[in-house]
Amino acid sequence: MSKVYVAGVGMIPFLKPGANDPYTVMGAEATRRALGDAALDYAAVQQAYVGYVYGDSTAGQRALYPVGMTGIPIVNVNNNCSTGSTALYLARQAVESGAADCVLALGFEQMKPGALGTIFADRPSPFEEFDAFADKLVDAPGVPLALRYFGGAGLSHMKKYGTSLATFAKIRSKASRHAKNNPLALFRKEVTTEDVMNDQVIWPGVMTRLRACPPTCGAAAAVLVSEQYALRHGLHMNVRIRAQSMTTDTPSSFEARDMMQLVGYDMAKAAADSVYESGSIGPDDVDVVELHDCFAHNELISYEALGLCPAGGAERFVADGDNTYGGKYVTNPSGGLLSKGHPLGATGLAQCYELTRQLRGSAEATQVENARIGLQHNLGLGGACVVTLYERAT
Repeated sequence: MSKVYVAGVGMIPFLKPGANDPYTVMGAEATRRALGDAALDYAAVQQAYVGYVYGDSTAGQRALYPVGMTGIPIVNVNNNCSTGSTALYLARQAVESGAADCVLALGFEQMKPGALGTIFADRPSPFEEFDAFADKLVDAPGVPLALRYFGGAGLSHMKKYGTSLATFAKIRSKASRHAKNNPLALFRKEVTTEDVMNDQVIWPGVMTRLRACPPTCGAAAAVLVSEQYALRHGLHMNVRIRAQSMTTDTPSSFEARDMMQLVGYDMAKAAADSVYESGSIGPDDVDVVELHDCFAHNELISYEALGLCPAGGAERFVADGDNTYGGKYVTNPSGGLLSKGHPLGATGLAQCYELTRQLRGSAEATQVENARIGLQHNLGLGGACVVTLYERAT
């Protein structure tokens, strides 16, 4: 099994729907940036895994053909919001197993304004069982799907541990402080806890608009290589994927009768436990985290699922500032999904982009001092969770 290194990363600025280029332009540009960062030509790429949610089949080929038509296998990937990390997972497997020495993972999304919804209404929805359980657990008729799920999960944490609404607002404010230093983020305006609390209410007692991530368009990519290939070609070997795990739902997602489990708490915990074990480290060794904050509520429950604090300890974790610069961990130095934006297929690879730069020490204004270990968490309802552990190798 080969060691896997991140030889190059590329990302374009995330934009509101309508302000973006077509996915063909976005995907090709992110790929060129990743190849440029790796100092490689597209001809060096032996396989490509391309993630997107809202697009027709073989859109991956359509995005890559402007970069090159070399006849390589191009695999299109769709795993909801964990799509980008699923593409990364498959690319890492290909390199680690020896099937290929140089593999591209690309993610992009061209989204429309407004809440996410069903595209294929003439057939069973993957969320039928999830919806049925959510309806039993949360009395929120008319609330859009993702908001009902993650707002319901936050409500569950509030009822279980006495978590205040202000704590979720503090998380959103923290995201804005980080994003103001990230030129690729969609929202760079700093907001206070009071701004978040006083923003437009979209679910009384649970959610204001600023606690939710916006629909976003964008693209990001990574080039993964084997140790032998990197040595032969003199490529970057300063960031290594030390461990990675992908999990899907278990019966506890439904049997627990808890919205936190329904949105993937147990998936995330299982994936995190797996990477800590296979990486031979614990959460205390982590320096910087990019996690799936599609809603401020999910960032909070993810702290606990990833072992950054004990169950029920997230409110204290936030109050003590252990989720930002000067604290125990820096979570989402990029601004996260809440401020950077969430183009579904690109999100996991944008997280890879940020953590790679952090471990190289080249993150500039968002840099976490002396970052050596990075943790990535990317979640998709329906469901899949990918957790990746990166280390500074040199």
